[in-house]
Amino acid sequence: MATKGSRPITDIGTLKALAHPLRMQLYRGLCVARTATASQLAEQVDEAVSLVSYHLRKLAEHGLIEEAEPQSGDGRERWWQPSSEGVSIRDKDFRHAPERAAAHLAATRLFHEQRADMYRRYLDERPTWGPEWNAAAPDSESLLRLTPAELDALRGELEALARKYDEKGRAAEAAGDTEGRENVALHVYGFPFRA
Repeated sequence: MATKGSRPITDIGTLKALAHPLRMQLYRGLCVARTATASQLAEQVDEAVSLVSYHLRKLAEHGLIEEAEPQSGDGRERWWQPSSEGVSIRDKDFRHAPERAAAHLAATRLFHEQRADMYRRYLDERPTWGPEWNAAAPDSESLLRLTPAELDALRGELEALARKYDEKGRAAEAAGDTEGRENVALHVYGFPFRA
């Protein structure tokens, strides 16, 4: 069963295991589905089941996912679930050695590229979502004057707010309120820059 909270990734082996393009897609798909088989995930990512199974085992070796209770009577199918509610990867855990810093940068770039691809796909599909979803989907930029401590506090508050809405939505869905409910990606970046 998935544990509460996100799992901090502090070792380079786990970071490299997750920072593989297909593995990150599978991990993200599993986080959305909550439980799935290699066959189900292979269909989502348009890859062979054997390849998906291999990458799922690699994620499991690093404790990122785990076997789940079977969701059907087919005992041949292996079900998977995330082993936590997500992962957190912090710069402070990778900055002290060049190889660790390079791995962190490569992973961060991959995650950003995949997030940007998700958003581009939404933009391409925007007409199919209808006016309610398009009006509700935020697209904004704020240019702030903050200290590192203030930015960190803002990050914590935004994460707590996102968790609150996720828990509220999942509870409503569990109670049968599924009308109009969709998966929603919320990407937040905060970084210093000089004009």
